[in-house]
Amino acid sequence: MSHQSTQPKKNDQEPLKSRPWWLIAAPIFFLFLWAGGYSVAKVGLQYSPPMTLLVLRYSCVLALMAVLFAIIRPELPKTLKDWLHLAFVGWLMQAMYFGLCYLAFINGIAAGTAALIMALQPILVALIAPRWSGEQISQRQWGGLIIALVGTALVIISRYDIGSLPVAGLACAFASLIGITGATLWEKRFGLSHHPITTNLIGYAAGLAGVLPLMLWLETAEVQWTWSFAAALAYLVIGNSVIAVGLLLAMIRAGEVSKVSALLFLVPPLAALIAWIVLGEIMSSLAWAGLALAGAGVFLATRKW
Repeated sequence: MSHQSTQPKKNDQEPLKSRPWWLIAAPIFFLFLWAGGYSVAKVGLQYSPPMTLLVLRYSCVLALMAVLFAIIRPELPKTLKDWLHLAFVGWLMQAMYFGLCYLAFINGIAAGTAALIMALQPILVALIAPRWSGEQISQRQWGGLIIALVGTALVIISRYDIGSLPVAGLACAFASLIGITGATLWEKRFGLSHHPITTNLIGYAAGLAGVLPLMLWLETAEVQWTWSFAAALAYLVIGNSVIAVGLLLAMIRAGEVSKVSALLFLVPPLAALIAWIVLGEIMSSLAWAGLALAGAGVFLATRKW
């Protein structure tokens, strides 16, 4: 299969009414599932080391995908190049992004600090996208991106202490940022229209291959099996790993990469809101103001005028 054109796809300009309902609603579902994962992961990490949790998560996804693959029997990639494209995106997303983000946590980086660093991803995408995938970033989109970043920073700064940053943790966090940015750009330029089961099976196999050595090297793999941990793992497997990641990749293929990435600005403030509801973590007035500002920035950057 040949590479996709570096010019914007025809469906980038597709009228909203001609798109399927699930694709129109995808940003809402994605944001709540992805943002909710922060609170759920916090629950899961009370019972399991981080790399062990990721290994369990990816192993469960692969088991689920293997059963579905045996039933549905979707088509596999036809060339080695196609296999490598899918595996590389999976490794960037699952091993580099999630793996290094979790390593940042155990090396002294607070969740809020990591979320603030990850909020730089749309800026990196906007800077690289014009040369990488042929997209043009308008001044309005730049303005929306900057407003959203300021709003996100207000939410995080109001709730977390970001004064001292351990060097090792900071390095892991920025490497994780490179992972999610690289996955977004690579999927947009070289993304292949394979069946979601095939994509997940190959992507999560690559992710598992990336985090398993870290678990064996760094951890004892001891897990406290409780109902709370089982529920958290189920959410991370089905809600985050299957549905949310699938929606993210679908949105990347259907829309301009810089606009899809701008949606990620809402994840940190929305995660803070969910943590306030689920975990009782209080949000200040400044955090509420930042939440509103981030939403306005995303609306400005992604709105079709």
